[in-house]
Amino acid sequence: MVQYIDEHEARFGIEPICRQLQIAPSTYCEQKLRQADPSRLPARTQRDAELRTQIHRVWHANFCAYGVHKTWKQLNREHIRVARCTVRRLMRDLALRGIVRGKGFKTIWSIGSSAPRGRTSCG
Repeated sequence: MVQYIDEHEARFGIEPICRQLQIAPSTYCEQKLRQADPSRLPARTQRDAELRTQIHRVWHANFCAYGVHKTWKQLNREHIRVARCTVRRLMRDLALRGIVRGKGFKTIWSIGSSAPRGRTSCG
């Protein structure tokens, strides 16, 4: 929204655009201030930025193998207090996953097989 308003501000003005988009002009102004000064960002957003770097560091330090639970445990061992659901949310946002161990599954049909599939009549 901010980018759209910035692009069309000279032609239409901020308030008419905000009226059409049904947002308050103060919302636009606050977003512009946050872009200029990151200390105005909400506390959760600021903490998430710090935690993202810590989560990424722990995940890489452990050969990219740790999942949510082990990453959370390691952060708490390092006295970085964080909730497990927060680690889960941030790891999902960062697209970080632990290694999944276990057996794969087998199929009885090969990929290129032209054999009929499903039930066959024995007749």
